Amino acid sequence: METAPPDLLAPLPWPLRTDRLVLRRLGDGDAERLWEHRGLPEVSRWLGGASGSLEDHVEFFADPRRVAQTLVVEHDGAVVGDLYVNVMDGWAQREVAAVAVRCQAEIGWTLNPAAQGRGLGTEAVRALLEVCFSPAPSGLGLRRVVAECFALNEPSWRLMERVGMRREHHAVRESLHRDLGWVDGYGYALLAEE
Repeated sequence: METAPPDLLAPLPWPLRTDRLVLRRLGDGDAERLWEHRGLPEVSRWLGGASGSLEDHVEFFADPRRVAQTLVVEHDGAVVGDLYVNVMDGWAQREVAAVAVRCQAEIGWTLNPAAQGRGLGTEAVRALLEVCFSPAPSGLGLRRVVAECFALNEPSWRLMERVGMRREHHAVRESLHRDLGWVDGYGYALLAEE
C-alpha cells in the first residue's frame, strides 16, 4: 500500500496574502467550491483528469495526498482557483542521491474563467514560486520548479512564460488527450537562482 507523502506545506505560515489574493490550505467545503470552475468543460478540458460528477470530484480532493498538495486561491473572499505543488526528488546518481531528496517541485493551477484576464493567475503562480524557493520557515527552499501542459493550452504556457519559466522541451505527440488524441506537450522550468 502506497503511503501518503509528508505534508511539506503544513508547517508554512498560512494563509499567504498577495496584493489581491489569499492563498490557503484546502479546507472543508473547498472541493465543492472548486467544482464550480473545475467542472466547466473549458477548464476540465486541460486537466490531467476530469471528474464525471461532483461526488467524484469531492472524493478526489478527499485523498490525503491531494489535500497535502493543494492550495486554494481566493479573491475578494471568493474561491477563484487552486494551485498544485508536488515536491519530489531530483534525478541523481546513487552516490549523491541524498542531496537530491525533495529538492524540486512540479506545480499546476486552475483559475475560474470568470476571474481570468486580470492577472490573478500570474499573481497566484508568482506567490507559489516564492513559497517554493524561499528558505524555511516561510518556504520550501527548493532549487527547481517544473510545470507541464498540453501545447494547445496556450493560456497555461503563456502564464508560465509571464512568471519567468523557460520552455525546456517540446515533446511531439507524447500526451494523450481524451478528446484530441495524441498531442504535443510543453515542459517549463525555473531555478531558484533565476
